[in-house]
Amino acid sequence: MKGNITRRGKSSWRIKFDLAPGPDGKRRSRFVTFRGTKREAEAKRIELLAAVGKGTFVEPSKLTVIEHVRARLKQWKSGGEIGDKTHERYSELVENQIARFPIAAIKLQALKPVDVEAWHTDLRENGSMRGGGISARTIGHAHKVLSKALREAVKFDLASRNAASKEGQTAPTVDAEDVEIIDAKRLPGMLAKLKGRAIYPKAVTALFTGLRRGELLALRWSRTDLDGKVIQVREALEETKAGVAFKAPKTKAGVRDVTLPDVVVDALREHRRQQLEQRMALGLGKLSDDALVFPTLTGGPSAPRQLSGDWREVRDLAGVGEVTWHALRHTHVSMLIDAGIDVVKIAKRIGHANPSITLKIYAKEFRKRDEVSAAAINAALASLGGDR
Repeated sequence: MKGNITRRGKSSWRIKFDLAPGPDGKRRSRFVTFRGTKREAEAKRIELLAAVGKGTFVEPSKLTVIEHVRARLKQWKSGGEIGDKTHERYSELVENQIARFPIAAIKLQALKPVDVEAWHTDLRENGSMRGGGISARTIGHAHKVLSKALREAVKFDLASRNAASKEGQTAPTVDAEDVEIIDAKRLPGMLAKLKGRAIYPKAVTALFTGLRRGELLALRWSRTDLDGKVIQVREALEETKAGVAFKAPKTKAGVRDVTLPDVVVDALREHRRQQLEQRMALGLGKLSDDALVFPTLTGGPSAPRQLSGDWREVRDLAGVGEVTWHALRHTHVSMLIDAGIDVVKIAKRIGHANPSITLKIYAKEFRKRDEVSAAAINAALASLGGDR
């Protein structure tokens, strides 16, 4: 398989080379047009023959980056690899942060790390749909989608390398952000001011269990054992443009049992009593076994965004400033860290797939207490089978 070079123009060459025989045993020739000097064309011929010999040669294709990424996104969705919410977010990243930039039109097989680097610069300067640049974190999200699609291009012999991998151009470095934590001194006042309002049992449950917003709103009475002081997290609500739907928790670790402190048990008992009284007054009878703990007035699932909106309306009254609803979950973790609970138990309680995720997100909280941080690291290593 030596191949040969034929001049096509002043600086254009046709490289001919053979592939291994096909299933029918017949010879298979391929032709590649190359622009440059004869010496460069010869080097390209040697490179192509080496790729054929190693089995890494990729058939030439005019497929562009955006065509490939869109095709993979469609496959991820139809194959059930990603859910509706993730598909919605990935679609926004593809159309807003990839399709609008020069990288989109580059042939998949011609994409180089320098092209990915130039794309990052484009995003830093003009990545926002409203004008101006976007943060390193958002660039990282878009990079993740591109890199995943390129990784699969290599897997399916559509490209010879992933230009957005560790061996190419990596995503921008993102500084750890401070998570929103409500000062422990403000919590008694917050709870006192919220008591008697519809949001109170939701806030208390979120604050003292660390449940995610979607997990909280998908909670059913059949999964809530107030006598045993435990709730079973088995579902979550997901809100997309198509509406609200039930799904499995975010990860396998999200399927868990969470013990309840007395303050949550008391709040939920009172909430259930009020729910039953309201149903009786409306002539609706008893609660069904699969009734939601926090439904709409008609008994259906509540929209997660509505809960966030309800929180924004009361947070000033509660005296906690402009923190998001998710701050209740962060505050719960902060309380566990302050109590000296090891990171493995914390990760399990809040549904993280790995203690390293907990350590990464709450690194600054752990660093506030060196002894807690050391214990957390030791526990994490132990859980991973380490003996250091």
